Amino acid sequence: MTDERNRLSDLVSRRKFIAATGAVGAAGLAGCSGQSGDSGSGGNSGGEGGGSTSTATDAPESGSGESMEGETESSSSSGSSSSLLTAEGSSTVYPISNKGSSYWNSNAPPSDGEYWGSNSESTVPGWSEIETDMLIADYFASQFGFEPTEQRSSPPFPTTVGLSHSGTGCEAVVDGLVDIGNSSGPITAELDWSEERRDETVVDNVVGRDGQPVVVSADVSEAGVTQLTGEQVRQIFQGEVSNWSELEGVDYDQEIFVIGRAEGSGTDTSFRLNMLGDADAPMEVDTRQGQNQQVAQLVQQNEGAIAYMALAFTGESVIPIGIDFEGTLYEPDPDAENTIFDSDYPLNRDLHMYTLIEESNPNGGGRDRREAAFINMFLTEFGQTVFVEQNNYIPLPTSDLEEFKSQLEPLMA
Repeated sequence: MTDERNRLSDLVSRRKFIAATGAVGAAGLAGCSGQSGDSGSGGNSGGEGGGSTSTATDAPESGSGESMEGETESSSSSGSSSSLLTAEGSSTVYPISNKGSSYWNSNAPPSDGEYWGSNSESTVPGWSEIETDMLIADYFASQFGFEPTEQRSSPPFPTTVGLSHSGTGCEAVVDGLVDIGNSSGPITAELDWSEERRDETVVDNVVGRDGQPVVVSADVSEAGVTQLTGEQVRQIFQGEVSNWSELEGVDYDQEIFVIGRAEGSGTDTSFRLNMLGDADAPMEVDTRQGQNQQVAQLVQQNEGAIAYMALAFTGESVIPIGIDFEGTLYEPDPDAENTIFDSDYPLNRDLHMYTLIEESNPNGGGRDRREAAFINMFLTEFGQTVFVEQNNYIPLPTSDLEEFKSQLEPLMA
């Protein structure tokens, strides 16, 4: 246990150095994805998986400015540092995290009406439970002891989000390279950890859920393939069938083009775990891609295509199908009796923002006050609607929101 404390102490020092020097560019956030190139059953591919870093819209250039080092050192004991908050990881969680970061960095006033607050023309979702005269980041940050800036595009602390893979994000937060590791798969599966190690090392901040769909290309849908059984999906992704006509009930003579996500991505881990029964289950695919966006593009461009991806990236030419699991058909139609949006849909998965347990955090816990303030924004009706539901993901039930918010209360000012 002493060795573990020493390791975490080293990580704290490393994170202070990174924050003080502003070393959060692509090299710092890219982590160690290194998965590239198309391959067959055993190959990895990363595409953009090397990690791209996006400092969200309107983030102030001086956010990690020349006084950063003093601010970081002077506020570390209280956990209320105004240094840059960094996040990295899953392309599935990225739309949620990055949109939240963009809103945060804009620090829009309550008179805006479109992004924050209310005016005669529009009101943001969930405003009735907020109704403040503070700017957006000022409002959420002030609840955790930060001084409001009262200035648009200048939040109490800036935020940035890097794009890579779930496994890379998990590694980055554990290694102290970023504050938040975004993951669409559980860290236990991503890093092959025990639950005990997880509980001793990180805190799991769940911000939404994804009804992970299986999608097909337009030609397959037009041929009448609107649903498959779970067993048929398994057969396809484990190489037991190679032509659509080999599947019972399918009258379409077309080779199946099987698209997978990069090994190490949370989408791939979750699909294997939930559909194939094991995070390391064997698969046979024609190509692997590093990001959901790349998968969607390939589905559009190739006949006979099938893939698994995040719900946010589906569309008219990337069409989710229904899946029959042991007699229960889960459909992509939200109004169906059983849908892929339901919590009992077998491919339903949590979307995680992991934070590191550190002695420098308040009470030696798993969040500093920056992390708590930022995450809290997602746990409101406003956050769930704007950042989760508007990205085509599934909002958390009220009971979960209340539970997760209660975990943040000890850090509130």
